Amino acid sequence: MIASYLFPLSALRMTVGFVLAAGLLGSGLASAHHGWSEYDAGKPLTLSGSIMESGYDNPHGFVRLKTADRVWRVILAPPSRMESRGLPRAGLKPGVNATVVGYPHRTDAQELRAERITLEGGSAVELR
Repeated sequence: MIASYLFPLSALRMTVGFVLAAGLLGSGLASAHHGWSEYDAGKPLTLSGSIMESGYDNPHGFVRLKTADRVWRVILAPPSRMESRGLPRAGLKPGVNATVVGYPHRTDAQELRAERITLEGGSAVELR
């Protein structure tokens, strides 16, 4: 008789344990993602240059953009968002000229978070 009372309690404990473990795992993954507060939204920049390198991986794509004075690492949107807004992987190939509007990183003078990108001969793609 006692065993029949214990089984539902142990099943409940297992369920609670799984929920807690999933919550901890999810919070760890969320904290691994950088926050947008690292970028200074009060100082928008417009950069024009040539794409030297690109990445189209999660959580965010990127391009290395060579401007007149330096090479910038430009953080883009997630690939799924870029695809749905008309910016395929093939559009970000080296040698393509691009103009990017975005916000500089607060501590890394070589990094910019892009709000919009316009590729040579194309229209602007909103990334946020």
